[in-house]
Amino acid sequence: MNRELAQRVANAVLYEGYMLYPYRPSAIKNRQRWTFGILYPPAYGEVRGGTERCGMHSECLLQVKADAAIRVRLRFLHLVARQVAQNIEGRLERVPSLVVDDRLIESWDEGVERTVECELRSLGTLQQLVEFSFPASEESESLRDKSGSVVGNISRTQHKVTGTISVASATIHEGVLKLMIDVTNATSMPPEALDRDSVLLCSLLSAHTILTVDGGEFVSLLDPPEGLKEAANACKNVGNFPVLVGSQGERDMLLCSPIVLYDYPQIAPESAGDFFDATEIDEMLTLRVMTLTDQEKHEMRLADDQVRNLLERTEQNAREQLMRTHGTIRGLSRAEPAHKGNSAANERA
Repeated sequence: MNRELAQRVANAVLYEGYMLYPYRPSAIKNRQRWTFGILYPPAYGEVRGGTERCGMHSECLLQVKADAAIRVRLRFLHLVARQVAQNIEGRLERVPSLVVDDRLIESWDEGVERTVECELRSLGTLQQLVEFSFPASEESESLRDKSGSVVGNISRTQHKVTGTISVASATIHEGVLKLMIDVTNATSMPPEALDRDSVLLCSLLSAHTILTVDGGEFVSLLDPPEGLKEAANACKNVGNFPVLVGSQGERDMLLCSPIVLYDYPQIAPESAGDFFDATEIDEMLTLRVMTLTDQEKHEMRLADDQVRNLLERTEQNAREQLMRTHGTIRGLSRAEPAHKGNSAANERA
């Protein structure tokens, strides 16, 4: 079981789309935040209208022994709203950003990693419901200039989120089970949550599950064995798709990913870290980060820890990153000569 490899892939899924180039909160495409795998509160109008979801449903096949046990690990991002306010004649008014002694401070939603885990046995007759909850929090601090005067305020607010993980199994035939997992956002939406941005604070972002089994093996839904093709095709997955993860050939871990992947996805060994961009090209994004102005980099540093770490990593190791990623060749194969009978067609092509 290659947990480290699986964890790197899962982390890439968790932060996919979290922040896009040019990595500034002020950039238009980062004002409309998005990630894959958002589970909204059930009362949200878009959920009731059928265009969004409050839950995801996973089905997979499992070849098991009598003493098999399975662990389900749910991961998602829980947002914290960072709000800046300006002191205007003794009254605090919310603003998108505030300059304090040449330092730009911006309102922004930061992501906090959340994990829920459960271990299950007696898989042949499994039916279990696990409830989870993460509490609300709120903190505030004054912003003072060099003279000590209060020029504003910065607050961080996190709404409570609650949900459930439902796991059930059904016997396909002896030694083979169908596993069914439902993850549901059960959060009550506060009255002030009227738009998408405020609803996201009550949502599970980039939600996905990692399944591991002892005493059994998962069946690939993309390339199932001949005797299980019909059962694999009958598996229904909504909002995610299970793929095998770990080292090639291992079948004890499954990632139920909201992003379409093949079995055994890997992070390129040349990659220095996540750039958060879909279909990212490390070399191109490294070069782009290097061309940002000092002011743009200053905004990046103030965004949050994830973005600041990206910038510091790139600035410290840009040359090494470019050397690793430029011109990498995975393998070479011998080109076969064109068939004589197709030479005319080849010339026309």
